[in-house]
Amino acid sequence: RRSGQYTMNHDHSKKTPDGASFDRSGSQDSLDELSMDDYWKELENIHETRGNNHEERVALVVKEPDEGELEEEWLKEAGLSNLFGESSGDSLESMVFLSTLTRTQKAAVEKRVETVTQTMRKKNKQHQIPDVRDIFRVQNDSKGKVCDGSEPSTVRTSENKNETQDGTKGPKFSLGRDEQKSPPEDMPFSDTDINLEIPFAEQAANLKDSSVGKMCKGGGGDTLLPNFRLPKDKTGTTKIGDLAPQDMKKVYSLALIELTALYDILGTEFKQQKAVKVKTKDSGLFGVPLSVLLEQDQKKVPGTKIPLIFQKLIAQIEEATLETEGLLRIPGVATRVKSLCQELEAKFYEGTFNWENVKQHDAASLLKLFIRELPQPLLTVEYLKAFQDVQNLPTKKQQLQALNLLVLLLPEANRDTLKVLLEFLQRVIDHRDKNKMTLKNVAMVMAPNLFTFHGFGSKTIEQSEFVMAAGTANVMRFMIQYQKLLWTIPKFIVNQVRKQNTESQKKEKKDKAMKKLLKKMAYDREKHEKQEKTPNDADVPQGVIRVHAPHLSKVSMAIQLTEELKAGDIVARFLSQKSANVQTLKKEEVFLYEIGGNIGERCLDDDTYMKDLYQLNPNAEWVIKSKQS
Repeated sequence: RRSGQYTMNHDHSKKTPDGASFDRSGSQDSLDELSMDDYWKELENIHETRGNNHEERVALVVKEPDEGELEEEWLKEAGLSNLFGESSGDSLESMVFLSTLTRTQKAAVEKRVETVTQTMRKKNKQHQIPDVRDIFRVQNDSKGKVCDGSEPSTVRTSENKNETQDGTKGPKFSLGRDEQKSPPEDMPFSDTDINLEIPFAEQAANLKDSSVGKMCKGGGGDTLLPNFRLPKDKTGTTKIGDLAPQDMKKVYSLALIELTALYDILGTEFKQQKAVKVKTKDSGLFGVPLSVLLEQDQKKVPGTKIPLIFQKLIAQIEEATLETEGLLRIPGVATRVKSLCQELEAKFYEGTFNWENVKQHDAASLLKLFIRELPQPLLTVEYLKAFQDVQNLPTKKQQLQALNLLVLLLPEANRDTLKVLLEFLQRVIDHRDKNKMTLKNVAMVMAPNLFTFHGFGSKTIEQSEFVMAAGTANVMRFMIQYQKLLWTIPKFIVNQVRKQNTESQKKEKKDKAMKKLLKKMAYDREKHEKQEKTPNDADVPQGVIRVHAPHLSKVSMAIQLTEELKAGDIVARFLSQKSANVQTLKKEEVFLYEIGGNIGERCLDDDTYMKDLYQLNPNAEWVIKSKQS
């Protein structure tokens, strides 16, 4: 039936738009029958395993939302719930937030507020319902500039709303220095450069406006994925995990709004799904929510971020050798996998399970079973469909941008586990000469495990199995191939966070209670510094920063900023001090942090040019510490 279906769909598959992975390129089949066979075989193995699993799984029900409910949920997720409803008066914080949004981001928010407002009026809720125009008027009157240095653009109201969404009229967005027209000489943006300075939705809108109209399609069918790269950023690349939790919350809201704005501009529907709560296991290994697993694992190994069973299964597969032919593709024996699964449930935490009996293919099958049996998909119920829909975006670059934002939206536990999985899959692919598992093969085999979910999306599979298969395998390939890029926080989002922090600080200073607190803190700090001050610790002159290293023998050092000085040089300077403290620290464990000013806390990559960063955040403090402390 499978191969029949393949042939049946064949002709129509050629007509699919670029970006779908079953595009034909020249004489070479970009998704040959062999690799599609891997997908169907994997699906059959999954059904076979499920058939053996007599306890019927509770299917996850995805609730169809009422009108306006999705938008209301979206505004809550974006941290803007006080724009409507009972608390709509108390929206000072939201005003600060909205003042930092770009033209396209504002249009996305406006569109959702409008829908919620209309729904509320229909339901005749006795809430104060703000007019969308009022929400944005406040900041348009204010003198503040948007985070990128461009004037805040007026967001138009419903009469000419469509104009705004197309981005066909209205002021062109620029990043202060107008990178679109003339990028700095050392940083030309080529087709394969991922520009993280200009918001993705603005890039898409500008592209629509321009006569060019089409971006780099990524060349050579899908066998050759473009060699996308990040141009060097002088103020340092920010990775997930580098920012403090309070700033990551802001990153989440901005990523959600930016992704929605991008989908709006590209005319793709972005819908978060909502799962109805089902009863889940509260202990064990398989079929247990990630959060519950981590809670029980952290009692055993404090601070662990990846389920122990997941780590152990990967280690078990790697122990044998990654050169085994057909690794991940050849399934373990179903009955044996089932009994291993039961034995692990009973003995894993007691430490009495005998791992020597576990064959490599069985361990690989258990790893995939673990992913499938999660009560909610690893990519989450909310965003699983959005991950699938990435394949419908026009260009490969936009697909990558959307995946970058989606990774930022995943809960920490899901994101950390996904990262470990993708890194492992890349290591399998690195041995492709021996194990015959190319990027395409691995993606084919793993896609059904991440994307076909019990009771979720099964209708989609029935309706259009082939399209779904090829599309999700393509998304899987992108996630493996570009994983390093996907774990980067775009600079434009970090800049918006800085802007929000600056604006909030201005508002807070007006608050008397806050003033008192700041006075007390300043007094305490002064007292503290007086005790610590050494004769040479005078006020730091211009162009010099004081770097603190409380855990090292040399507690602080005045550092002269030069054009070429990088964060890594400062760390090296501290580590070159001979002392017992330093001996125990490895270079890769210690980082320079930017703390305070317009950011909560940010771990700096070694290539950060300090003078450029100092100009961006002159009020920060600079501290050297390890990631754990």
